[in-house]
Order: sequence, then C-alpha cells, then structure tokens
Amino acid sequence: MAIWGGGAAALVLSLALQLAAVADAQETASIFPAMILFGDSSVDSGNNNYLPTAFKANYPPYGKDFIGHQPTGRFCNGKLPTDITADILGFKTYPPAYLSPQAKGKNLLVGANFGSAAAGYDDTTALINHAIPLSQQLEYYKEYRVKLAKVAGTKKAAGIIKDALYIVGFGTADFLQNYYVNSTLKKLYTTPDQYFTHLATFFSSFIKDLYGLGARRIGVVPLPPLGCFPETIALFRFPKHGCIHRVNKDAKGFNDKINTTAITLQKQLLALKIVVFDIFKPLHHVITSPSDYGFAEAGKSCCQTGKTGPASILCDPKSIGGTCRNASEYVFWDNIHLSQAANQILAESILLQGTSLI
Repeated sequence: MAIWGGGAAALVLSLALQLAAVADAQETASIFPAMILFGDSSVDSGNNNYLPTAFKANYPPYGKDFIGHQPTGRFCNGKLPTDITADILGFKTYPPAYLSPQAKGKNLLVGANFGSAAAGYDDTTALINHAIPLSQQLEYYKEYRVKLAKVAGTKKAAGIIKDALYIVGFGTADFLQNYYVNSTLKKLYTTPDQYFTHLATFFSSFIKDLYGLGARRIGVVPLPPLGCFPETIALFRFPKHGCIHRVNKDAKGFNDKINTTAITLQKQLLALKIVVFDIFKPLHHVITSPSDYGFAEAGKSCCQTGKTGPASILCDPKSIGGTCRNASEYVFWDNIHLSQAANQILAESILLQGTSLI
C-alpha cells in the first residue's frame, strides 16, 4: 500500500540517510542519545497497564501487528508514531514505559516513556480518568534523571538529558474526555477560547519546567482533526457523514494557541529548540481523501468497539472476531486511535517538520 506520495517519501528517505550519516559521524546508533516522551494515548506504550483505569490496551486485538503479535499497552494494532520515529532515527530499542519492569538499568539509557492514556495538560483530565497527570509525569521524569545518573554516571547522564529528543503530546483527552462532556468545566470556561488559554498556561509552565531540568530539544504534538474521528462523530450524534466543523475549528484554535505560546517560550528560553508539529493538515487530508494514501476505510474503525463509556472508544475484547482482516486498509484502528499505517504517515510528516531540532 502506498502510504505517502512519491515526493514526500523521497524526502523522508533522504532525511533518514542524512540522519544515519550524522549518527555514523558521531559513532552512535541514533542522532539523539535518547527519546523522552510525555503525553496521552498517542505515546503511552504501557504505563496504563499498571493503573486502575478503564483506558487500557493490554488485551487482544491490540498489538496484533506489533512485534511478537502481542498487546503491550499501545493503543494501536502495531506501532505508535513515536515508535516509527525512533526506528527512522536509528534507535534499536524503544524507551521503556516508566511504570513497567523494563524501566531500569541500562534500558534507561535510551530514554523513558511517561505517557498515559487519558492524560491532558489539565491534571483534572487525568484524575477523572485515573491516568497519570501531567504534574506526576514531570515528577517521574525527575526520578528518571536520578536513576539515569546512577546508571550512566553524572557527566554522561547530563549529556543524555541535554541532547535527548523530547516529545510532548497532550490535548485530545482534555477535549474528548473532559471539556466536551463536563458541564461544570463548560460553566467555568464558557467559550472554547477561554479553555485554550487555560490549557496553554499549563503547557507553558510545563515547558519551562522541562527546560529548567535540562531539556533543550522539544517536539510538541498538538491536536489532530478531532471532528473527523469516529468517537467524536458518535459523541455529538452527528446525523450526516463527514467531519464536525465546529470541533475541527476548536482543534485549530487550540493549535494556534499552542503555537503562539511556543513562539513566546522560544524568545524567553534562548537555548530552547521547540517545534509544534502540524498534524492537523496531513491527517485531515488522509481522512477526507483516504484512497490517495491507499486506504479503503476512514469512517469507521478496524476493531469492533464497545457501546458506552471508555468501551465505546476502545476495542471490545469480547468481539475479537469482528476485527478487520487487514488493518492497513483502515485509517482508524479503534474509534479514536489511528492504525499503524496511518501512524506511519503521521511519523513521516513529523520527521520532515522536525529537522530544526537536530
């Protein structure tokens, strides 16, 4: 299946070769010594397996196309965008989920994954969903720094922290699992723009905290076209086919706010390299013109989901037989998460936009 246009594919290949050349010159396997990940289900590689939350992906059919064909806690049939990014950057292993038994010893040298499905910039989003709040993800990162220094030594650990690639990806849960379904929150923030500003305050504070703790290269993953997601369409009971304009308008507005905030941060933190990736435009095109990318279905998920609550978002473990045969023909794996094939497109787009982080 052609997952990307010829020109863009050539650019990604060229970028991968350039990265490999730089890595060889530095006598390292990857251009970055480590990847350090914060976020929601877009990056969670298994932390929620260890939490008392309904937002888990540690059962079939999740992971059916991943290494070993077993569920790991990733909300996908296979690899997440961050996994694919790590592959292209030259990593031989993925940063371990921080709550997993694998997050120890030399495994920490390639980074750590603090992501937790249903977490958001607003801690209350995570708390109501029993996920790891942003503030706690930061505390875990502080723990990680101490553990890394014990494994690598103080000097080498400082170099890893400084030169690592940091990925920050929140926002979806703030809207779909909180703002849109929380009447109390809507009374506090009567317009979406007020809520954007509220979340941007947390974003700004978090980036400043990360910078103070040594982070220098940060890639930010904002909102996708949420109005085109099967869960959103079901949530609003939209009677027609197609995307929900006002939800996509909110996503664009939020992304603009994050962009503006990042520009301000760049001016304040002089050694910071920060890129806010545009994932809205490429994913919107994939969803609205799926055949251009070799997809046969963009309106429904590959796996059969449940009926209510978190189950309506996730694959139903009791309906494995309802899972499509070939997930690569579907844009969506479940009602809110992309298939590995769609994640490949997203990862390639992110890489092309992130060259300034090198």
